[in-house]
Amino acid sequence: MNVKALSIRQPWAWLILHAGKDVENRTWATHFRCRVLIHASKGMTRQEYDEACWFMGELDIDYSAMPLFGELERGGIVGEVEIVDCVTESDSPWFAGPHGFVLRNAKSLPFQPCKGALGFFNAEHLEGYLESRRQSSTLNPQPSA
Repeated sequence: MNVKALSIRQPWAWLILHAGKDVENRTWATHFRCRVLIHASKGMTRQEYDEACWFMGELDIDYSAMPLFGELERGGIVGEVEIVDCVTESDSPWFAGPHGFVLRNAKSLPFQPCKGALGFFNAEHLEGYLESRRQSSTLNPQPSA
């Protein structure tokens, strides 16, 4: 199995899994259309956390459900999501560009410590973990032509 993961800074990773964030903004495009693991980066500033809380308020999302700053899991796999498109414009309030990975079917997974990397990175060493956590689903990226 060719398992791919993508590092996302908290609290944005949590928002994908628990608050309906349906676009992941990047400066680069991708041709991947597949399920990927969500890796919560180790880094997170107080400003990033506060901006996410403010933005949730702007969207009328109750941010009291989000874990406190020091309680967000970081430095490991926290879930998985399907990337279904990559766009340069979107009606989603989560889109800020210049590129947005359109996300669907986010699923939280039990925290698994894991070193992250830039871009998509291989996470084959987590195959056993995934098989024990999911009954049926594959993380088999198929880049489009």
